[in-house]
Amino acid sequence: MTRLLVVHHSPTRGTAALAEAALAGTRDEAIEGVEVLERSALEATADDVLGSDGVLLGTPANFGYMSGALKHFFDTVFLEVGGALSDDGSAAGAPAAGRRPWGLWVHGRYDTVGAVRAVEGIVAALPWTRAAPVLEVLGDVGEPDRSAAYELGATLAALLSD
Repeated sequence: MTRLLVVHHSPTRGTAALAEAALAGTRDEAIEGVEVLERSALEATADDVLGSDGVLLGTPANFGYMSGALKHFFDTVFLEVGGALSDDGSAAGAPAAGRRPWGLWVHGRYDTVGAVRAVEGIVAALPWTRAAPVLEVLGDVGEPDRSAAYELGATLAALLSD
């Protein structure tokens, strides 16, 4: 059985609604052979990542950036899960081997660009590959947004299914 790790910080109604929908998608009854492991961004560990076959991330956009909780997750696990650094200490391109599929949802009141750019910048230095377009939701979360989050979760899980 494969494992999909869902790491998110969902402190608001909007991000919580997207997390709930994405998690429901990962557990769609048509998808078999995938164990879903949900972790708060403040609780997820390198062992969680290393024991997974794919990663789904979720965050609010706070002050033009990902949440501090998701940043803490990356700070905590980056090197241990294969993050690559260049000689000057900045993020470097990750090796192609062992690439885990990953996906992302971001909710912002007015803007998500900085949060998406920050996550993509970090993930580019990990042995992961984006498996679906980033879901960016602005303002109130409606049914189309919940459906898109469901599809994102289902897509990641289906990629890992038997």
